[in-house]
Amino acid sequence: MIKIRKSSDCREAEVTPEAIYRQRRAFMKGSMLGAGLLLASSPLRAALDLQGYKPKVMTLDEEITPFKDATRYNNFYEFGTGKSDPARQAKDFDTSDWRVSIGGECARPGELALEDLIDSKDLEERIYRLRCVEAWSMVIPWIGIPLGKLLQRFEPTSKAKYVAFRTLVDPDRMPGQKRDVLDWPYREGLRIDEAMHPLTLIAVGMYGKPMPNQNGAPIRLVVPWKYGFKSIKSIVRIDFTEQQPQTTWNMQNPREYGFYSNVNPKVSHPRWSQARERRIGEFFKRDTLMFNGYEEEVASLYAGMDLKKYF
Repeated sequence: MIKIRKSSDCREAEVTPEAIYRQRRAFMKGSMLGAGLLLASSPLRAALDLQGYKPKVMTLDEEITPFKDATRYNNFYEFGTGKSDPARQAKDFDTSDWRVSIGGECARPGELALEDLIDSKDLEERIYRLRCVEAWSMVIPWIGIPLGKLLQRFEPTSKAKYVAFRTLVDPDRMPGQKRDVLDWPYREGLRIDEAMHPLTLIAVGMYGKPMPNQNGAPIRLVVPWKYGFKSIKSIVRIDFTEQQPQTTWNMQNPREYGFYSNVNPKVSHPRWSQARERRIGEFFKRDTLMFNGYEEEVASLYAGMDLKKYF
């Protein structure tokens, strides 16, 4: 049998040796503690610091965005509309005792604490591009598990055509929700085959440590071939649905934000071109890649679809 390797596949040589990985983790731990971004009460802190933690590492041949840039330039309207607001407003956000409800068209609905939802043995590190509609992008080392592996535990039925996600609503803890800039809660959704695709990640950490508050603590979605706003943060509810769910930015402005929101440089945003992007920390722009560079892996999901109509 001949296996054709995809660009997202992980070679054995790409798996970081344990000794080197632990040196890098020690460095990251020091830098993050200095920045005051770790929550001692994080329910996954113990899991990420397990002595036997050996994540599979999926790499890109691209420079990783500096930690300080990835954690100080964020879109997270629950903590403010400015790029630097989340880092400032979310520093005291309490994510202890976090629970996620799973329901809808599935045989085993339930509500689970985060430590029961995420098994540390399944954790992987994946270095993914994250593309935002405002023509900027990042390359971030995420820690999480394939979303499909998580969803299968709840046995979705044949009626489950989509997966819907919701963020926490708590204006006292998320001060941005005191303003009606969006229709809270923040909502997102994927088609079931997108949710089950092996590239789709449910992330609980980045840069070797638990997720910083401003980046979506304690649990968020990462869909690397879509624009960043599809990767909903601080998830408290997941539902399997038969009908296409409402999504926040599509509700807010359907002319500008479609349900699919795939990175497509051939479709311009009504107010700017999507053909070029600037990596955070770089001066010059680069060409935007179809499906954010994951065309080989995900184009088959949209075979026969008019991607200008279903944008």
